[in-house]
Amino acid sequence: MPWIKAFHIVFVASWFAGLFYLPRIFVNLAMVPADSHAERERLLMMARKLYRFASMLMVPAVGLGLWLWLGYFRDTGGWLHAKLLLVVLAIGYHHACRSLLRKFEQFANQRSERWFRVFNEVSVLLFAAIVVLVVVKPF
Repeated sequence: MPWIKAFHIVFVASWFAGLFYLPRIFVNLAMVPADSHAERERLLMMARKLYRFASMLMVPAVGLGLWLWLGYFRDTGGWLHAKLLLVVLAIGYHHACRSLLRKFEQFANQRSERWFRVFNEVSVLLFAAIVVLVVVKPF
């Protein structure tokens, strides 16, 4: 199980790195002037590639987490239930990023760069809360 845990941590940290940076690209996309097509296309390409890469990292992170849960952590207490809820929220956040990316691609974004700055912090809060639950196991 230590190998499974180690790879789970590596994939989770890598997945979240993508979730930390993708909304930052959205901040920049929201700030692009309407006449700057090259800059917009470059940022969209970066966002598409990062979203695909983060998606590929999410799959083994979740799969290894399920393996740990089913094989090792079944009867651990309430902290694990709270962590699983936050993981579901992180997956939802990941999919929300896809939805926002599609809106940028379709010229349908209605949100400000300030909104994206706040949205960008959600992944940091999710990651911090998950780490605290796993390390501290408060309940």
